[in-house]
Amino acid sequence: MTSPAQNRTVGPSPYVRAADYIAAALIFLQDNVLMSDPLRPEHVKPRLLGHWGSCPGITLVYTALNALIRERGTDVLLVTGPGHGAPAVHANLWLEGTHERQDPALARTATGLRELARRYCAPDGFPSHLSPSVPGTLHEGGELGYALATAVGAALDAPDRVVACVVGDGEAETGPTAGAWHSTKYLDPVTCGAVLPVLHLNGYKISSPTLFATMTDEELTALFRGYGWDPRIVDETGPSPGAALTAAVLDAHGTLRALQRRARSGDLPVRPAWPMIVLRTLKGAGAPAEVEGTPIEGTFHSHQVPLPDAREDPEQLKALESWLRSYRPEELFDEEGRPAPEVLAALPEPDALIGAQPAANGGRLRRPLPLPPLAPHALALPDGPGSATAGPTRVLGDWLTELTEATAERRDFRIVSPDELASNKLDAILKASGRAYVWPVEEYAEDLARDGRVMETLSEHNCQGWLQGYLLSGRHGLFPTYEAFAAIVDSMANQYAKWLKMSREVPWRAPVSSLTYLLTSEGWRQEHNGYSHQGPGFISNLLNRKSTVTGVYLPPDANTLLVTMERLLDETGKINAVVAGKHDAAQWLDLDAAREHCRAGASAWTWAGTAGDGPAEAVLACAGGIPTVESLAAADLLRRDLPEARIRFVNIVDLCALAPPDRHPHGMSPERFHDLFGEDTPVVLDFHGYPSAVHQLLHGRPRPDRFHVRGYVEEGTTTTPYDLLALNGTTRHDLARTLLHHLDRTDRHAGRARTLAEHYARHRDELRRELRRTGEDPAEITEWRWPG
Repeated sequence: MTSPAQNRTVGPSPYVRAADYIAAALIFLQDNVLMSDPLRPEHVKPRLLGHWGSCPGITLVYTALNALIRERGTDVLLVTGPGHGAPAVHANLWLEGTHERQDPALARTATGLRELARRYCAPDGFPSHLSPSVPGTLHEGGELGYALATAVGAALDAPDRVVACVVGDGEAETGPTAGAWHSTKYLDPVTCGAVLPVLHLNGYKISSPTLFATMTDEELTALFRGYGWDPRIVDETGPSPGAALTAAVLDAHGTLRALQRRARSGDLPVRPAWPMIVLRTLKGAGAPAEVEGTPIEGTFHSHQVPLPDAREDPEQLKALESWLRSYRPEELFDEEGRPAPEVLAALPEPDALIGAQPAANGGRLRRPLPLPPLAPHALALPDGPGSATAGPTRVLGDWLTELTEATAERRDFRIVSPDELASNKLDAILKASGRAYVWPVEEYAEDLARDGRVMETLSEHNCQGWLQGYLLSGRHGLFPTYEAFAAIVDSMANQYAKWLKMSREVPWRAPVSSLTYLLTSEGWRQEHNGYSHQGPGFISNLLNRKSTVTGVYLPPDANTLLVTMERLLDETGKINAVVAGKHDAAQWLDLDAAREHCRAGASAWTWAGTAGDGPAEAVLACAGGIPTVESLAAADLLRRDLPEARIRFVNIVDLCALAPPDRHPHGMSPERFHDLFGEDTPVVLDFHGYPSAVHQLLHGRPRPDRFHVRGYVEEGTTTTPYDLLALNGTTRHDLARTLLHHLDRTDRHAGRARTLAEHYARHRDELRRELRRTGEDPAEITEWRWPG
């Protein structure tokens, strides 16, 4: 027997009924979308996809926010963490007419609703979760854990904005969400907007209870008060859902506005406690209570598609018809499918609709940064390459300090970092803006500022979420972090790259500022921290993403780093990784040469090679700061010991320039590639990361087998810098030996090259024995300088 959803005499409002009906129709129906005819199997989609369980609760939140906007004119942006509840968001967007604004085919008529249902979870249509093609969204949802930090990022430096964030109770179990609750301590009530989290407790994940839903009200209150929130617990499991939540949202809004008014009048609370809502609803409310002996409403069986066999099973088809008719669609829509006046009465004015929120299409709000000139910060090389010494990130830090000062009034540039700027030699920036922190610090601390625009926290997830929300709502930022630990946000970077890729395919989406990681404390200089800190894998992760939205840069010195960052902070629509050293090192290019080198992506350094402008017998190439030093040292050895060899030296700053131009937009032309690397010329390439990343890029180039790539091969420990290179076969002696093995195959150098290679191998081993005796690298290594 089938027990359909109850037809309650006192039930949801017409608007809630309409939204819930549409959400269910999107999951199940491909025709007869207004139930004007008896439901038949052919009306049901052949593939039933989607998640019903969280949809009713999302609609309650949407409805309460609409009431807030109507009554108080509040600027509301909605971030939906349980993004697989997309049918509810689509339903609300269709009812408010935002879908129709972007695409007239989705008009508020029966034809438009049928088209929306047809596109949902269909080829070339809308996916089962939120995506860039959905108006009013800047967060995909479904990634599990990133919604709250993203919402905080969207609220930063937007003092009038309220960012409502629905956090699913399954999502709330994740580590990223646990860290994100601490964001209250960084949210300045004077210069920033507010975040209103709604923790949606409906009891279940796919097939098991959620942790938060099993907690008592007392436990939840204690937990969130400890985090720094002021929680309100709302139970909407009764027969008339909506009124209590709306009242709680209005009350929470009053509290947060009072907090802001107090702070903005100069009376900053010691520990500002922002309101939040803990919302209890029935899982899949409105669905049949039971079908064929299986409980549905209020259980995990409603999480995805409650009636998965409705097209083939007559009992399930009957239950589906009863369920859909329980919303009484004939009262909610006229004969042409237009929403009834009592449904539309729940909506705000057209220019205040949630789906039309300008910040959700932040590219339209973006203003270019006032980038300072590079010349005052660039290093001069009075005696040519290698004649100046500096730490690249410290030089960059001075330029970023000027940029931070230039954006002080407009407040649209922030730096997020899980590692303190001082550790990465970027602490000059703190002269222009302190470290953001709102709560009092009783012990000694420096450079803290309530309204600071540097956000430091030992949570890569928070930094990523904050910056995504900030960029997607129209601002700019930079993410410096230790290279080895960038991999903590691999999943978030993957999801964001997919978001950017899809955004490019949505005609009404304006591009947002690129997300740039500055990877410092690179693995080759983590010999003191040990094996765990020696990991260049984030590069490989980015190279597996869509080439149109990713870039990898390895500036070899401070001036190329300046030029690279100037370009990337002016760029839109991409994710970039820049790997740069922080320790003092020799500098190779003046500013003009650095600009030309970065424009080309890769170029021959004729001053380092012996081939001049003529043909080369071999190419010695490098990509990365430490590889550049070792490759130049190898070139120096060969110039001294085998001066008659014609060797071309090539440095690569834009790694993706190696790819064919039909595989990456940065790929150099075949002609340019030939000029640098020849056609049959052997190439020894010392690479900062895993060699497989370069081989991946070279696929499609002529004779890629002639490239012998040296790089990190997952060998490391706590040792000296030279020994770490030796463990991975990337010392100057290894590079010179590898190139000599190729030259030994030629008539000109046979025998002599082999003898020299054997000498370099013996000398390398002698150096390693010596450093084990002394505990430090020999002066021959540490004091090497380019001879000039």
